[in-house]
Amino acid sequence: MFFDFHRFKDKSIHSYGFIIIFAKQNKKNLKKAIVSVINDLVTDQRVDKMCNTLASLQFEVILVGRKKYDSLALPSRSYKLHRMRLLFEKGPLFYAEYNIRLFFYLLFNKTDLLVSNDLDTLMPNYLISKLKNKPIIYDSHELFTETPEVIHRKFVQNVWLKIEKWIFPKLLDVFTVSDSIAKVYNDKYNVEVKVVRNVPPTRKFVHLKSRKDLNLPLDKKIIILQGSGINIQRGAEELIQSMQFLDKHLLLIIGGGDVIQDIKQLTSDLNLNKKILFLPRQPIEELYQYTMNADLGITIDKDTNLNYKYSLGNKLFDYIHAGIPVLASPLVEIKKIIALYNIGDTIDSHDPKHIAEKIKKMTLDPIKTNEWKENCKFAASELCWEKEEKIVLEVYNKYV
Repeated sequence: MFFDFHRFKDKSIHSYGFIIIFAKQNKKNLKKAIVSVINDLVTDQRVDKMCNTLASLQFEVILVGRKKYDSLALPSRSYKLHRMRLLFEKGPLFYAEYNIRLFFYLLFNKTDLLVSNDLDTLMPNYLISKLKNKPIIYDSHELFTETPEVIHRKFVQNVWLKIEKWIFPKLLDVFTVSDSIAKVYNDKYNVEVKVVRNVPPTRKFVHLKSRKDLNLPLDKKIIILQGSGINIQRGAEELIQSMQFLDKHLLLIIGGGDVIQDIKQLTSDLNLNKKILFLPRQPIEELYQYTMNADLGITIDKDTNLNYKYSLGNKLFDYIHAGIPVLASPLVEIKKIIALYNIGDTIDSHDPKHIAEKIKKMTLDPIKTNEWKENCKFAASELCWEKEEKIVLEVYNKYV
């Protein structure tokens, strides 16, 4: 609500008082939405987009997550942010502590809408939705019970499966990230799942930084692997090893994850420190600056579990919007996008020499590179949040 104060410049102080009271009352009447996720909030692009969409519908939005020891400072957003510092950083006690803390946070804070992101926040949201008789929206970013961190720990997997089987069939509004994952959930629980891909909004930068600004070499082809979840079975180790066979390239790894320390050690063991540059997680806008200065984007998760097999992560779309070709694993959903828009190539295996040959071929062919870059422009215009958001609005508008 906006007011033209010039219209009231000759009015008494009571007019101004009325305006202030009216504005406060208007804010008081806003519906509230609490969105919860288990990460540290700063780098999660999907949740940020969802919160902005809710805020655009005049919801007062609070995004709840956790604060880690190495968390970045909270950025300025169009909605409120709340991070909880936990005693435990990982393992069963971490999940138990977060779920208990989240339950009581939701219990003692007024809300008109609950939005749960991923299975590890679903139970407290569902319980509160029943206790308070409030609607719940579930956004599943992955096949949580099929992730490599879970499938080899049968007891842990069974616990999460029981929670999922108990709650999922009762949900009315569910989002996920790919057609394949939606089909798995639909077949399993007979619930309609809407697909909202992790595509970014169209971005226009006032100032695009150069390689010099970012302290990146001018005489190397830059390969980038970005992601806040650089974990096991994502091909990072083989990508590191492939740099042994590349002399005109720099590998830029931005982000964090379970294997970061391991691949840093591998880099040192193979004496590749001059060929590989590690950077910590970056705010979204800063990450894009690095990505747009790269020559090739890498996403080579392994087809070792259903979650990776059907994944469609945001790094693929980040590369597309940055205008750089993509080298990827031939996973179902990713291969479909690459083939449809002709924006890159896929590997045939995770053999380091093979990966190196693919990188050479893709980055040292200027004609093909220009073709892929032009195709990225068209793909970016199709695969953007402005179009994908319409699916989200169909659901959110029911609760305005």
